[in-house]
Amino acid sequence: MSNEKTTFTPINKGQFSLEPPERIAAFERNRGFGVSDAYQENRRLWTEYAQQQYVSEYPLHVDIELASVCNLHCPMCYTISSEFKKKVNAKLMDFDLFTKVVDECAAGGVYSIRLSFRGESFLHKRIVECVRYAKEKGIKEVSTLTNGLRLDEEMFTQMMEAGIDWITISFDGLGETYEQIRRPAKYARAVEKVANYAAIKQQAGRIKPVIKIQSILPAIESDPQAFYDVFAPITDMVSANPLIDFMQSKRDLPKIDNFVCPQIYQRLVVGADGLCMMCANDEEGKIIVGDANVQTLHDIWHGSKMEEIRATHQRCAGTKELTACAECYLPLKTYEEEVEVGERRVIAEKYVASTQKVIELHTPEKFKRTDIKV
Repeated sequence: MSNEKTTFTPINKGQFSLEPPERIAAFERNRGFGVSDAYQENRRLWTEYAQQQYVSEYPLHVDIELASVCNLHCPMCYTISSEFKKKVNAKLMDFDLFTKVVDECAAGGVYSIRLSFRGESFLHKRIVECVRYAKEKGIKEVSTLTNGLRLDEEMFTQMMEAGIDWITISFDGLGETYEQIRRPAKYARAVEKVANYAAIKQQAGRIKPVIKIQSILPAIESDPQAFYDVFAPITDMVSANPLIDFMQSKRDLPKIDNFVCPQIYQRLVVGADGLCMMCANDEEGKIIVGDANVQTLHDIWHGSKMEEIRATHQRCAGTKELTACAECYLPLKTYEEEVEVGERRVIAEKYVASTQKVIELHTPEKFKRTDIKV
């Protein structure tokens, strides 16, 4: 598709790997293990559909939120804000709705699903059954993101046997820093569990699930090598994210020119209550595009609301006319900084005019901004 003006569509913006090229290649190879041809094609289309503004019959990926509630109160997370709690229906997804969504994903050829969005997926008591159901239906990649608190060795084994392909564990910092951010999790036990997951995989002779560890950059920036040295031997990928300050309005921050959102051509997000959001960055559900309880994913994906959103972005007007896009991090201008991991240097993109300080939560009732020393 030709455009009258040059547009900018970032692909996988934000997170960066602390790994050398050979480890990155191994992660990609292991992530696609067993479906390598389909995986390579999916990765190609993930970029091409977004850049060409092509609307496929079904999205390439569907986020299915098993839980919109969390068992932690991390200071940098939007879920602790009063605005989020007012606007989001805190619940676990009904299993019947889950199977309805997965059945259509399977029938429509959706390549991947992720069983998480805003909350902690392992709060859902049937998460193992959810994974097993999706894999039996033929979904090629089933993944989830977790803070790791509820996940233990027994459940990891169950998830592995159910067929999960990829688990990302958020692990912010080492030692006291980790415990300060991720309380009430305990650092020694958290590391022990991750090491045991690697041992369980090795003893079972399994490549999957691939395990990725990710941290917010401020929590490890003083010594990225120390963080890498702990987790590289026991995981498949070690990565980091620049901090996104959810308390700061992004409406007036510097934006990249002629931005077009990639996600509206890549993925659809189904909340725990069945309401579908325009993208995976609309955490408060500012723009609801459909209801999976009463509509098909196909109808939502091709519906009038998604068409209007895509038309707005084709005019490069998303950040001006759509509330969720005005507050999104994807259109923000960035600057590059080098992060030293031993003798290697990796490039971190940081957001212009956005803080890189962690926000400390003092009580469950209220929070105020202070700096955690990380």
